Amino acid sequence: MERLDIKTLNDVQAAAELKKLGDILTSADRDYHQKDAPTLSDAQYDSLKKYGRDIVSRFPQLEKTAQFLNSVGAPAVSGFGKISHSVRMLSLGNAFSDEDVFDFVRGICDYLGRGTSQGLAFTAEPKIDGLSLSLRYENGALTQAATRGDGAVGENVTENALTISDIPHHIENAPEILEIRGEVYMSHQDFEALNLRQTEKGGKVFANPRNAAAGSLRQLDADITRQRPLRFFAYSWGFMSEPIADTQSQAIERLTQFGFSTNPLTKLCQNATDLIGHYHEIEQRRATLGYDIDGVVYKVDDLALQGRLGFRATTPRWAIAHKFPAELAWTHLEGIDIQVGRTGALSPVARLAPVTVGGVVVSNATLHNEDYILGRDSKGAMIRDGKDIRIGDWVQIYRAGDVIPKVADIDLGKRTAEAQVFDFPKHCPICGSTALREEGDSVRRCSGGVICAAQAVEKLKHFVSRAAFDIEGMGAKQIEQFYTDGWIKEPADIFTLKDRFGSGIQQLKNRDGWGDKSANALFSAIEDKTIIPFSRLIFALGIRHVGEVAARDLALQFDTWTDLAQAVDCARPAALAFRKADEAEEQERLAAMQMQRRARITETRKAVLFAENPDETAISAWDDLISKDGLGPALALSLSDAMANKNERAAFERLIAHLTVTRSERPAQNSVVAGQIVVFSGTLEKMSRAEAKSQAESLGAKVSGSVSKKTDILIAGPGAGSKATKAKELGVKILDEDEWLSLIGRT
Repeated sequence: MERLDIKTLNDVQAAAELKKLGDILTSADRDYHQKDAPTLSDAQYDSLKKYGRDIVSRFPQLEKTAQFLNSVGAPAVSGFGKISHSVRMLSLGNAFSDEDVFDFVRGICDYLGRGTSQGLAFTAEPKIDGLSLSLRYENGALTQAATRGDGAVGENVTENALTISDIPHHIENAPEILEIRGEVYMSHQDFEALNLRQTEKGGKVFANPRNAAAGSLRQLDADITRQRPLRFFAYSWGFMSEPIADTQSQAIERLTQFGFSTNPLTKLCQNATDLIGHYHEIEQRRATLGYDIDGVVYKVDDLALQGRLGFRATTPRWAIAHKFPAELAWTHLEGIDIQVGRTGALSPVARLAPVTVGGVVVSNATLHNEDYILGRDSKGAMIRDGKDIRIGDWVQIYRAGDVIPKVADIDLGKRTAEAQVFDFPKHCPICGSTALREEGDSVRRCSGGVICAAQAVEKLKHFVSRAAFDIEGMGAKQIEQFYTDGWIKEPADIFTLKDRFGSGIQQLKNRDGWGDKSANALFSAIEDKTIIPFSRLIFALGIRHVGEVAARDLALQFDTWTDLAQAVDCARPAALAFRKADEAEEQERLAAMQMQRRARITETRKAVLFAENPDETAISAWDDLISKDGLGPALALSLSDAMANKNERAAFERLIAHLTVTRSERPAQNSVVAGQIVVFSGTLEKMSRAEAKSQAESLGAKVSGSVSKKTDILIAGPGAGSKATKAKELGVKILDEDEWLSLIGRT
């Protein structure tokens, strides 16, 4: 995904970028955690998440639509039983430079109210590139083992874990309940031997040790896992009925005493300089370790301080992963294919002469969009020094994890006369419809909509995907087959499939892979999904910008499909007017960058809105729509477009006629401050501002930076100043720090 200059984005463009990011990262999470077949390198994934967080930092009103940035892992797959983690398995924040490490240490000192890191020790250990595993011991006996899953719920792989020699079945002198966490991995030597055996018997050959380890642990047959040479490093813990140590380093020593393998390169460091020094030492030894690592993890050593530092949404404040640089390789670009997605996006993919990069064979790379191929960004600025990409070129590819890298550079010295500038198609390669590129959009999209077979098939795949209707037995392969046969052209057809074919069994039996049992199972699975939560229905429709988080927010704001449709229909005239105003404002902004006419931008917007003149009812409906939690202009415009498309709207209505849609449950309101808006002002003496904000948000309160008539509580420390004055004028409840802590039951 090409990154735009965040400083030049408006609200609509920022929301659109976040939507694209959400689709990419959610798909990447499933590929990595469920399928053991990553489609983004670690560096690409980390970079995209940073890009998303930078956007949210500049446009904080979009934070609700970007919850995918806080996701961890992916939902557990259906082939295994599910286990809920007593303590969530979270991911780590990333550092990519020495300065990031100094910032990490400074941030901890600031949070704890310390002026220096003196006396603040850290552990540094290699970051194993494997599969996370949590082991639960009760009275010393291993009772269950679970993968990370989505951080809250993982897959039950207990039988498989019992086959790994590094995992003790029983530990001595342990707390009554102890959850040990670590990484399942495979050594380079064992990996090569496994692939040799697989080749000899015509089995699956794995791309790298991480995939081999993950695929081996997640076998439904534990006997297969037993035959695979899996290893386990312990480095952490989840729930404990009683502490096992006071520090991280002491706890690691206890894990060793329990009989677990811990990494011998773990070291206690006293400051950021020590951490970076150990990082470079491990980096130099990386090629000789005999197993894959992708960085070094730093953790605050004092467990009491870890508890005080706490967590962000998905990462601990007291730990960070310092990643190694990405890897590079040169290869020949043999062709460029255009793929069409469910939103009509034309995505170019480079077909490469296979090349091994860091032990992984790759044969394709993302080319993002037409501007990227031409050597420029969406605003016309040069990238790669303006060098375009042509079929026949020698290209340098970039990766830090697994497949689908990007093109980092082109060797012009090897370019031949036959290499021509790539002519990006202006028509859809599937249906022939015009491929349009909207103002401010970096992607060209097929205008065919439902008449485009590629879009229709991709929308249907999305509809039956795990986060949507999740119909057992109907995956991507079945969708393609049924669409080609003319059995299913839109979602409603799924629910009439059995009726249209009578029993349907005989026709399915004539297809490869189908029989009485599988056909009946499919019809039963379809019937099971006629009752569906509203949030899943909204997400399943595949409306642009509406991801899982946005769908949940919409389902909380509107009780029924009729309520949502009526609200969007009512706002439609204003939505069109605001779109034209945004486009005019963007054109003026671009002109102002060159001609210093910035003062005209707001006037241009007002003029367009006045010319369109939507009625007051429409304006009110539009304002109400975009003010809902999790919506915003970009998502509201996308909803408006989808509802106004006669063919798409009719398909929605035909689908809903077959369903019973259940209302979404509202979040529990357990805390005394849940749902209240609180403001902190002045100096806090018992905690840092960041710690106070984190506490309030963990209790369900909304923390604001300014006092208004909507504010419920002002927590005023010394020097509260104008905020305290305004709170008094508005009659807002004012508490000092001790009163606030007493209210929330903290000391």
